[in-house]
Amino acid sequence: MDFFTEILWVFTIFSFLGWLVQFVPRIIKEKKFRNPGFLILPFLPSHGIGMALVFILFSGVKSLFVLFFGSAILLTLYKYALSMIFEKSFGFKWKDYSKKRFSLNGYVSVWEPFLYGALGLLAVKFCFAPLAELVRLLPWWVALLIPGVIVVLIAADFMISLITVINLRKNLKKMNDISVLIEENDEDEAEEELKKNYELRMLKSKKFRLRLVAAFPDMQSLNYEKQLSDFKKHFNLIREKNNETYEKKIENVEERPFAYGLCFSKLFWLFLIGSAFGTLLETFWSIFIDGHLEMRVGVVIGPFIPVYGGGAVVITLCLYRLHKSGDLVVYLASAVIGATFEYLCSYFQETFLGTVSWDYSDTPFNLHGRTNLTFALIWGLLGLVWLRYLYPLISRMIERIPKKPGKIITIILVVFMALDGALSIASITRYADRKDNIAPKTIVGETIDTVFNDDYMNFVFPHMAKPGEFFENNKKLDEKRKSG
Repeated sequence: MDFFTEILWVFTIFSFLGWLVQFVPRIIKEKKFRNPGFLILPFLPSHGIGMALVFILFSGVKSLFVLFFGSAILLTLYKYALSMIFEKSFGFKWKDYSKKRFSLNGYVSVWEPFLYGALGLLAVKFCFAPLAELVRLLPWWVALLIPGVIVVLIAADFMISLITVINLRKNLKKMNDISVLIEENDEDEAEEELKKNYELRMLKSKKFRLRLVAAFPDMQSLNYEKQLSDFKKHFNLIREKNNETYEKKIENVEERPFAYGLCFSKLFWLFLIGSAFGTLLETFWSIFIDGHLEMRVGVVIGPFIPVYGGGAVVITLCLYRLHKSGDLVVYLASAVIGATFEYLCSYFQETFLGTVSWDYSDTPFNLHGRTNLTFALIWGLLGLVWLRYLYPLISRMIERIPKKPGKIITIILVVFMALDGALSIASITRYADRKDNIAPKTIVGETIDTVFNDDYMNFVFPHMAKPGEFFENNKKLDEKRKSG
């Protein structure tokens, strides 16, 4: 079991390091955020599998000569086979060395075996043994669970990406057939119709397929170079269309749609949608990361987490004028803004309500336990996706709501959320008072104690507690889940 666990850790760590090695030079060179991998997640499984093979075959070898040349031969053959399978399966070369001297059929360059030999040697001599020691320090189930979950996520991500590439190839073939007809047709009217069909085919391409093209800047299509070029152009068209949302100006007040611009109505709907999205995100997080289904909301009535809604509003207000900036600028700004907002929410909850709902004190690079580097990076990603793609789409959807019904519905929802917020604050206050054996002084307090009793509050706020009780409560919840 220890050897199998170590293999999982080698695969996971080197998959991430391989992604990082390609990501950092690219972001420095291009000065914009772009995923260099085949997957959505920040992992390159091909690198992880290669180093796992080195670990299995050479981790017990002492000879430097055998380590170097054994790793060089193993990883070169592995890269050659992987590249050939990729090309034969999908019609693409993920890296093409055909124009370089002494390459092996365009799959492997002449200098790569020396790099692979050095990597294998360094990994065996300096990485594998310390990694094994660190793994043995962890409880066996933790050591197995962490890489196991990551491997499952990578496998699911791989299947999604694989299906996307297959559909991409089919779509490119259809576009190629259309372009051939355009070239062979001499009638202007027929040519215009064929071009329209070609553009429609492009518009049906999903954004994720565009990301795959961007992930492989050196990828060469065997038959569809023109279509890939058009694909990249269409990706830019999508971003230009989204930019119109930020720049659209309607001078005539009567012609303006519902919730035009960054008015109160627009911001409120963004808050509402962001709060609902936060509940959905936290639910998936509890299932796939924490391993159990758990209710996670921020108010006593309704599926809303105001921290996410407020984050959507704050990020929109702060980044609205940065829509023309590079992805890296937007990402870093979102990370700082989101982490700051999360910190302030935690501070005010503890200061004014005397409770905490999250504490990251046991995580690396945390700031007073209120936020940490990991969640700052997540905020950065959410902000980037929000500014580039989600906000323009949601903004246009909100503006399609008819004016009069939209105003009425907005007023009703504002009143509901205000009452829900006030009731939530009162319920949290009484929840804390009950822990200190403070009896209610009014009939309102008695009603809250009856309706929103401890069982209900523990259900909707499973992690909320006084600062000193937070870790103790989480430990009890974990023990209860194990025994249940």
